[in-house]
Amino acid sequence: MLQISNAVSIPDHEIELNAIRAQGAGGQNVNKVSSAIHLRFDINASSLPAFYKERLLALSDSRVTQDGVIIIKAQQYRNQEQNRDDALNRLAELIRSAVKMEKRRRPTRPTRSSQRKRIEKKKQRGNVKSMRGKVEP
Repeated sequence: MLQISNAVSIPDHEIELNAIRAQGAGGQNVNKVSSAIHLRFDINASSLPAFYKERLLALSDSRVTQDGVIIIKAQQYRNQEQNRDDALNRLAELIRSAVKMEKRRRPTRPTRSSQRKRIEKKKQRGNVKSMRGKVEP
């Protein structure tokens, strides 16, 4: 059972975990041991609330396929248990970040003094540039 929040959790049977061989350096061990984890999670077939599903499917994330399947490959660690925990933690973080509500920005106006300062600086800069012209005898 993967706990997402107090009210939402994902049963283990909805998460597909496969052990695969890791890529990259590691010597002979890399060719013999399947220590990397390939995690697949089908959003549409899951027991997540509808709001969670909508937000996850709307993500423009490379880990979410066109069919609505989240694919995470964990191969950071040398043993399978740590990679499995890493993959599950990354799935939980992805789901939490998708449903986090961003605060709406309240538009503000610049203060009168900041507007005045900006105009003064523009005038000063214009004077500096005008003084660079040719000097007439």
